[in-house]
Amino acid sequence: QVQLAESGGGLAQAGDSLRLSCAASGRTFSRHVVGWFRQAPGKERDFVAGISWIGGITDYADFVKGRFIISRDNAKNTVYLQMNSLKPEDTAVYYCAALRGVVVTRKTSDFGSWGQGTQVTVSS
Repeated sequence: QVQLAESGGGLAQAGDSLRLSCAASGRTFSRHVVGWFRQAPGKERDFVAGISWIGGITDYADFVKGRFIISRDNAKNTVYLQMNSLKPEDTAVYYCAALRGVVVTRKTSDFGSWGQGTQVTVSS
């Protein structure tokens, strides 16, 4: 399995931007779909965005459409989540996950590799 490590989280104010990174090690991201998920305290882990391994297909949860952008640099084995116009309700631990395949999915159970997560806190 590919090992994943998130970075880039932190404190932000409403309206600010942050960029999260998800770096792969052990194995490359080649032929892997990568997704970003988030989990707020006491809530389920929700899909945020996903990207196919060649980057041509992306999917976004409705609550981030128009604000977040997912992208990948396969040469660097890194997937990014650019988060703009942040809101307090975006506060959560953000996880990246990978699955070997071509179909972008929103189901957490489809993803076999997960990072440890990075905290994003947005104040009003």
